[in-house]
Amino acid sequence: MIALIQRVKWAKVEVEGNTVGEIAHGLLVLLGVEQGDDHAKADQLLKKVLNYRIFADEQGKMNLNVQQAEGSLLVVSQFTLAADTQKGLRPSFSKGATPDVAKALYDYFHQQSALSLPTATGEFGADMQVSLQNDGPVTFWLQV
Repeated sequence: MIALIQRVKWAKVEVEGNTVGEIAHGLLVLLGVEQGDDHAKADQLLKKVLNYRIFADEQGKMNLNVQQAEGSLLVVSQFTLAADTQKGLRPSFSKGATPDVAKALYDYFHQQSALSLPTATGEFGADMQVSLQNDGPVTFWLQV
């Protein structure tokens, strides 16, 4: 599983002009699911996302996680993160999980994250427009 996380001042997802998910201060989590991913990998990745220390402490150092910073998560499915871009000029998605597996793990990740802090989501499989104000900018690629 792959998470591209961005520390944001705010983020939202729209589908057909309607806001379906929105947060203020927190993390935008673009989530990619690959073949072979399972609940154990989702748990491992979520633990890393929740505990990754990328928010400033009182001295201005990246030393707090999203929970300590009292932030939220916006989790958006992003199948293109599983793309193989090593050859040619067109990505291959052969490493990506099937849509039913990807949706099940995306839903699981969302449900588990909502147990720890406020969590909003996009709409799996929809044509989404994501808007955000990246704070920093701070962006990290996490993979398990």
